[in-house]
Amino acid sequence: MKKVLGLGNALVDILVRIQDDKLLATLDLPKSCMTLVSAGQINAILKKIAAFEKQETCGGSAANTISGLARLGVGTGYIGKIGHDPYGEFFAGEMRRHGTDARMFYGASQTGRALGLITPDSERTFATFLGAAVELEPTDLSPELFRGYDYFHIEGYMVQNHPLTRTALRLAKEAGLEVSLDLASHNVVRENLAFLQEMVGSYVDIVFANEDESMAFSGKKSPHEALVTISPPCRIAVVKLGKNGSLVKQLDERHEIGCIPANAIDTTGAGDLYAAGFLYGLIRGCSLPVCGRIGSLLSGKVVEVVGAKLGESQWLEVEAALPLLVS
Repeated sequence: MKKVLGLGNALVDILVRIQDDKLLATLDLPKSCMTLVSAGQINAILKKIAAFEKQETCGGSAANTISGLARLGVGTGYIGKIGHDPYGEFFAGEMRRHGTDARMFYGASQTGRALGLITPDSERTFATFLGAAVELEPTDLSPELFRGYDYFHIEGYMVQNHPLTRTALRLAKEAGLEVSLDLASHNVVRENLAFLQEMVGSYVDIVFANEDESMAFSGKKSPHEALVTISPPCRIAVVKLGKNGSLVKQLDERHEIGCIPANAIDTTGAGDLYAAGFLYGLIRGCSLPVCGRIGSLLSGKVVEVVGAKLGESQWLEVEAALPLLVS
């Protein structure tokens, strides 16, 4: 089976349920927002909530996608940068436990962390310390890292480092890999639009975007119009519509994919797991509609749990449903 290499911001996700909004005010964190914080701030916050029960997983968009592919039995690798600390060892260990060849570099900063505080209304407030994750440099990359893989998946957050992104995409194409890009954030798309459009036109074969990202990238006012604009420069364009499914286009082939019924409690990781399912379908040689339905299956299951990782019961449900989709 073909293998997939991922590159992204290596972050440890720390999820904590809190009783009300008062703690958010105490920590000076705007509710339902993502706030970038320093090492000192994240460590101070963690100290204040030391008594709370925590759920820790290896995170970051590309890491979530790669972990999903690994659980589906696909050979995977991952490139990222961590710190010389317990969180870094935890991240690398978790990726390897999921079956991924974690090709980690070490930075001068502490390992990046994304602390998610979940209030009773299911709203999530993030304090994110990027740390060593953003210290990954073009000089860390070499042709050897890309050998033995067939697909290269990169998260859109990486495009804020233009030299790194350009080097990674160039090396992937020189090694003959199919390149998939998840646009990741409409703000990042707007801030790096010209560069992103250049990269997609020059290197990218598969683009994943949600509604806002697709419109930011294309300048169009609807995801349906955006799909038509995104598609020509790349091989396959995918626009994820949340509870309304997804749109997929390749040349003159266009499909609308529905979503599965789900009791959604947390949408974190839905797009990442959709990409994992879609890429799995491509690797298995499935048609585009089937690829989209596998993506919808995984994203529909992950919204039923807290965090971006499926539990064992959800994976068993996925494994039971897959043969019906790919047969």
